[in-house]
Amino acid sequence: MSRIKKILIGLGIVLIVIILFAYLYIRSLATKGLPEYDGEVVLKGLKNEVVVYRDQYAIPHIYAKSEEDLYRVTGYVMAQDRLWQMDLIRRATFGRLSEIFGGDLVDADHLLRSLRIPEKSRMLIDQTDEYIVSCLEAFANGVNQYIENHKDKLPLEFNLLGYSPNLWKAEHCANLIGYMAWDLTMPWAIEVMLYNTREKVGEEMCRELIPDMSSQIHVVYPDFVRKISSNDLENSLLTGAEKLKELGLVVFNASNNWAVSGKKSVTGMPLFSNDMHLGLNAPGIWYQMHQCVEGGINVTGVALPGQPCIVAGHNDYIAWGMTNVMVDDMDFYLEKVNPENRHQYEFNGEWKEMEVRKEIIKIDGGEEVERELLFTHRGPIVSKFKDVEEAISMRWLGNDFSNEIRSVFLMNHARNWDEFKDAASTFISVSQNIAYADIEGNIGIYCCAGVPKRKKGNGIAIAPGWTDEYDWDGVVPFEELPHSFNPECGYVSSANNRSVSDDAPFQIPQWPALHYRIARIRDMLEEKEKFSADDFIRMQKDWQSKLVEEMRDDLIAEIEKLESLTPLEQKSLGLLSAWDGRETKESAATLIFEGFYGRFLENLLLDELDSLLYKQYISTSYLSRFAIHHIWYHRGSRWCDDVTTDKVENFTDQVQKSFREAITSLAERYGNNPEKWRWGDEHVFVLAHPMGGVKILDAVFNLNRGPYEVSGGNHTVSPYKYSYTKPYTVDYGSSHRHIYDLADWDRSLSVIPTGNSGIPASDHYCDQTELYLKHEYHTDYITRDLIEKEAKYKQVFIK
Repeated sequence: MSRIKKILIGLGIVLIVIILFAYLYIRSLATKGLPEYDGEVVLKGLKNEVVVYRDQYAIPHIYAKSEEDLYRVTGYVMAQDRLWQMDLIRRATFGRLSEIFGGDLVDADHLLRSLRIPEKSRMLIDQTDEYIVSCLEAFANGVNQYIENHKDKLPLEFNLLGYSPNLWKAEHCANLIGYMAWDLTMPWAIEVMLYNTREKVGEEMCRELIPDMSSQIHVVYPDFVRKISSNDLENSLLTGAEKLKELGLVVFNASNNWAVSGKKSVTGMPLFSNDMHLGLNAPGIWYQMHQCVEGGINVTGVALPGQPCIVAGHNDYIAWGMTNVMVDDMDFYLEKVNPENRHQYEFNGEWKEMEVRKEIIKIDGGEEVERELLFTHRGPIVSKFKDVEEAISMRWLGNDFSNEIRSVFLMNHARNWDEFKDAASTFISVSQNIAYADIEGNIGIYCCAGVPKRKKGNGIAIAPGWTDEYDWDGVVPFEELPHSFNPECGYVSSANNRSVSDDAPFQIPQWPALHYRIARIRDMLEEKEKFSADDFIRMQKDWQSKLVEEMRDDLIAEIEKLESLTPLEQKSLGLLSAWDGRETKESAATLIFEGFYGRFLENLLLDELDSLLYKQYISTSYLSRFAIHHIWYHRGSRWCDDVTTDKVENFTDQVQKSFREAITSLAERYGNNPEKWRWGDEHVFVLAHPMGGVKILDAVFNLNRGPYEVSGGNHTVSPYKYSYTKPYTVDYGSSHRHIYDLADWDRSLSVIPTGNSGIPASDHYCDQTELYLKHEYHTDYITRDLIEKEAKYKQVFIK
């Protein structure tokens, strides 16, 4: 054998050994955090043995003899599956993301610290029933025992980022209230943008971007000392939220829920449906779990990682599920700043001292950044603040006292409507329409929301802050909030739509979703006399678009006014004309319609707005539909004129132009045969991990999953929503689907988009994804015999 050949063989062996060791190292890193689901675990503090069965999807069914034992084991079990996600969310609530991700998150941390979430949590813990607090402490102890016992077997992300989690505290469970309240608050992404828009295009044209609010919008106040510049607002604290989206930490959005009474059910008992529409990420935001205490609670549903109770689900007696009220619970105020002392602001004729906080934000690598936080009596200063005589402050309901921890704990235990209402009465800052059904045959829905009682105005415009004239006078009492119990129609439903009619005793200030989903839901609820679980499955996968139903005929009529159509345009028009309005992934007509819709939006608005304002407006997809809805039915709108041309364009001009541009664009991407175009080619989502944006990590550890083609759209009951800033990539959808059969709880159905495990190497990381994509479900048993029969794993916790 030649010397060269020997050298090459030797190098080959060395290379193979290196590759083998690299593989083994990567495999070890990926799998070292995988938990054991079988066997015995010694857990300090237990009073009795606790048994945990897990089904084929590793969903835990926890059986204990006391609630203290139940929640201690819940903490351990949840940490097995979601420890890094729990720590990530906790870091967000404290504004400590820069410590693990680096300097790009400093602005996000600055914003998050201004929300003062931990302060509210401490206040809440101090005012919560001692027994509930003891359950939170048991949960925290279970989490901490898992951390202590697995210091050398932490999930992958801790090893990649080079840190270990701090121990859990009861108040960290409460932090989730502030986190959800902020994420569900509507105005922070809207009202500053509308202020700038109003300054640019005037009151009349700005009004057309907001439906049903023409009588509510304030004029621009004449007594402002000077106008806040776009630069002041674009560089405000609020811009820090953009980085949170990239990490999958901005997740809450919209939802559907409905229930029918026994008179509209084939079983003679209520049927119940809920699907909350949140960000589609991996791991998902919900943790599926069943908890049982002998002689006590028997509850199943979804929980938020980091707290021990079922947020939406059912027990032996009642079912409940939530949709966002979309309430306007945040206001912005123009504050006059003392030119002699920038830490003072004028209020009722006097200079008041701002609260000044120096925040040290630690950055991965050891660097530190000092930031200043300033607060008026209303809340944080959020505008750019340097050498100015005015600033903008933010008043937010999330800083007021509410106790959703109490609410959820008591809902887990409630047995009837009265106990449910008592539980819901402290559900304030996380404003939700909570639907209800019980085994006595009752159904209901309650608006559980903190609705501000404004002394003056409605909070849409930036208000003068130098007096108390526009301050709040508390919130509407719970007893006065709208609700319905056993309505004559035999059903209740909500889909983020407007809460009350014009003749209601008071109006709820909202940024509601338009009527497309709720109209379709109620159409379907009126289609039959009696409903089955199969009917509810059909409803949850419904892709029939009310928006298309309202617009298509007019769209076709406007296109037919063209003197001539190219063969490509003629074929496209024929597809629209033959379309049934179902937005399926196989549909070419859906792609044509959605392509037209996006072009129409751009052609209407971009010429009047600068590119930044336009991007800010369209970044919220439901807000974009406000403009289209108004202009479609008020065709003389000034928005129809393209101010960049000498011609005065009208509605027809813009429709025809947008259609032609959409068809040209689609042909460039997919060829000249529209019959081969597919909505699913454009409309996809990825289950993205917070660290999956680093391509090498994603490639090595398979963090992200997808892309997946999906049907539906922004306005269908089965939603797969996208932002017009990035059409047509899905960023929101059903974060879970539940159908509860109150005639037999064991016939209930459930599914989530991912899986219960948050560990990418786990078989249960995304093991429900195929079910979810097919609109299929798994059983949601609560009877022990059935659970034991189906169990794949069994773990026994002993003292």
